[in-house]
Amino acid sequence: MEKLLEYFHKLLQAIDTSFLRYTYAEINWESRMIGLTGPRGVGKTTLILQYIKKNLNPAEALYVTAEDFYFADHKLIDLADVFIKQGGKHLFIDEIHKYKNWSKELKLIYDYYAELQVIFTGSSVLDINKGASDLSRRAVMHHMQGLSFREYLQLFHQISSDVYSLDDILAHQVKIPNLKHPLKFFAQYLRRGYYPFALEGDFDIRLQQIINQTLESDIPLFADMNVATGRKMKQLLAIIAKSVPFKPNFSNIATMLSASRNNIADYCLYIEEAGMIAQLRDDTGGIRGLGKVDKIYLDNTNLIYSLAESSPNIGNIRETFFFNQLRVKHEVIASTVGDFQIGDMVFEIGGKTKSQKQLQGVKNGYVVKDDIESGFLNTIPLWQLGMTY
Repeated sequence: MEKLLEYFHKLLQAIDTSFLRYTYAEINWESRMIGLTGPRGVGKTTLILQYIKKNLNPAEALYVTAEDFYFADHKLIDLADVFIKQGGKHLFIDEIHKYKNWSKELKLIYDYYAELQVIFTGSSVLDINKGASDLSRRAVMHHMQGLSFREYLQLFHQISSDVYSLDDILAHQVKIPNLKHPLKFFAQYLRRGYYPFALEGDFDIRLQQIINQTLESDIPLFADMNVATGRKMKQLLAIIAKSVPFKPNFSNIATMLSASRNNIADYCLYIEEAGMIAQLRDDTGGIRGLGKVDKIYLDNTNLIYSLAESSPNIGNIRETFFFNQLRVKHEVIASTVGDFQIGDMVFEIGGKTKSQKQLQGVKNGYVVKDDIESGFLNTIPLWQLGMTY
């Protein structure tokens, strides 16, 4: 355990608390058990270390990663027991999905040690969600996605801004005094602004590593797949990446991948939950997430630039950004008139020359335009929709 403490204090000393992700303020840190999920690379580890540094006595806290060799011959529940006897009050466990039978042991820790707070994270939302059903009465779950454009401006360029609701944006209330010309920053964000690790260099290599680890390790481990199936999912992601955007035809995909048609929908769901793609559904299901899949996008624009073999399609990039940023606070579904619908509002996405023709007769229709700095009437600048979280 001394090695664990030594590693924890070394990490804590190096952590910077000047910038906090949006999820930090949304978590009730007083809860006895908290789970934080999200794709690889979005900053979950940094967030929990920041909380420790800002709020806790390090002598009463311990951060561990479930991948540590310590757990080759030690159990989590035994660590919790020893930690409490040494005065510990707050146990943080990173990469919990890498620990076998993690949900069972977390339940026991919760039930046996009422004086101990446990906060855990998982890079793969798949394993976490699989186990969270067993912890539904104990753990409060939170999900975190990558940087918004607002967060990017603050982290990369020290340009701070308030969070604006969608209603604020549609009413042209966005005011950022220190941001005179947002479009040059917006173009940078679309290429490499979604993941905080872009600050550290070697962005393209690290993003490719995340993609490979997710598809070749995380998903196959969760779904009990073999290596060949993992490769098929990489092929599927490549097919989606080249599309503009991708309208699913599962029979054709199955033929291309030499796979069963019945498996393709499952593959897409796994890849979506792992943070690699986003499926736009219609409203036929009546309940969130149960509608028919209308289009499939890569999860964020950084993935498009990384995976597209030729020049990425700008229309696809614009729609991907809209869907990615707005789904954090809203249920975004396919529209029969425009590109997207949120509640009774219809949105058509395009460049600065996009006309109003598509939305004629639509009561709450908005044209969202790229390459414009400010909006008017029902015309909204695309970049402003990145200010909602």
